[in-house]
Amino acid sequence: MRPIYVETLIDAPIEQVWWATQQPGEHRRWDVRFSRIDPVPGSAPARFRYATRVFPGLTVAGWGVHAGERHRPDGTRTSALRFGSDDRRSLIAVGSGYWRYRPGPHGVRFLTGYSYTLRWGRLGRLADLGFRPLFGWATAWSFDRLRIWLTRGVSPERARANAVREVLLRLTAVATATLAAAAVNRAAATVALVVVALAAWLLPPHPHTPAARRCRRRPPDRLAARPPTLLERL
Repeated sequence: MRPIYVETLIDAPIEQVWWATQQPGEHRRWDVRFSRIDPVPGSAPARFRYATRVFPGLTVAGWGVHAGERHRPDGTRTSALRFGSDDRRSLIAVGSGYWRYRPGPHGVRFLTGYSYTLRWGRLGRLADLGFRPLFGWATAWSFDRLRIWLTRGVSPERARANAVREVLLRLTAVATATLAAAAVNRAAATVALVVVALAAWLLPPHPHTPAARRCRRRPPDRLAARPPTLLERL
């Protein structure tokens, strides 16, 4: 399976991006993939426990170990991670990934690449056909949420509320147009549903609303896609 790759450009100082992504309490605020991130005190390399709420009533716990390089000769920074879950309900058994921070004239290129091995045999491979795109989307949505926070000052909590409100507005527009057209005739209702649904899907989101579509989903070069050597030492 091809690793998941996501990249965004954040017009903020690299120190600020590093702080928002390396501090567990701040990381949890913008990354929708995690419900909790709890560091393990005194561990070397740094370890943590995490929890992910898959849906109401089901939370999966896991572990991680990570290390970072803040001072590299080329001015970039790197963070490497190995993670996994001992919970048999988790589709992911173990995985690894990295974050790269590449400063430039227009901001910091913040990117990630990661992959994982599956549980559940053939059923797991089938489930991953839907899970992997969803996990990639969640990563991209979270990266844009981080970008909006650091460049526009919109807190992760406010950005989430903006996203919920915008989804509800778009769904309301589709429902209203369909009901109004249905009062005329069934054919008009069908056309209205298609037109308004396409508009609701294609119209760009508000600048303060996170959107996965704003992130790059394919590596632009080999360097971006290559795992760092730091990962080998974990």
